[in-house]
Amino acid sequence: MRSFLRSFKYAFQGIIYCIKNERNMRIHTVVALYVSVFARFFAFSGPEIMMIVFCFGGVMSTEVINTAIEILCDKVSMKKSLRIRIAKDAAAGAVLIMAVASVIIGLILFSDVGCWMKAWEFYISHPANLALLLYSMALSIVYIAGPRRIWKRIKKRFSGKNQKSAQQKSENGGKYGK
Repeated sequence: MRSFLRSFKYAFQGIIYCIKNERNMRIHTVVALYVSVFARFFAFSGPEIMMIVFCFGGVMSTEVINTAIEILCDKVSMKKSLRIRIAKDAAAGAVLIMAVASVIIGLILFSDVGCWMKAWEFYISHPANLALLLYSMALSIVYIAGPRRIWKRIKKRFSGKNQKSAQQKSENGGKYGK
């Protein structure tokens, strides 16, 4: 039983690694979140809901497999190799195929303009929910871009150290001095 539970732990560690290190995986999770949010305005049948869940799982699992293949290829050889390039490209192609299929399914399932109008009316008539939706979109951008990168840029821009060093460089005649 212990090894069974440990296998779940390792699987979650792999998923978390992909979320932390792969921007596309973060994009997939955000898309899944917003599809779930807007799905409540549509009267989906059981099989339609299963298709949506399958699309989420398919895209995210192919992204995880793609990441695993890329990491293994980089471990085998960092040198340029036709076979490694083909393996990486094929894995990325699998993600693309699944993502495009999911987008097509999504366009078909979410094509009812009347349901989009219901969603629009809901958010317009409930400003707090609209504000929450817009706030979540801003957070999604931070999440996708990678919080570490954003905080580094913010620190760099607003830290007194960088402003002082820029001032010193200009006083000293630039990067290399006078």
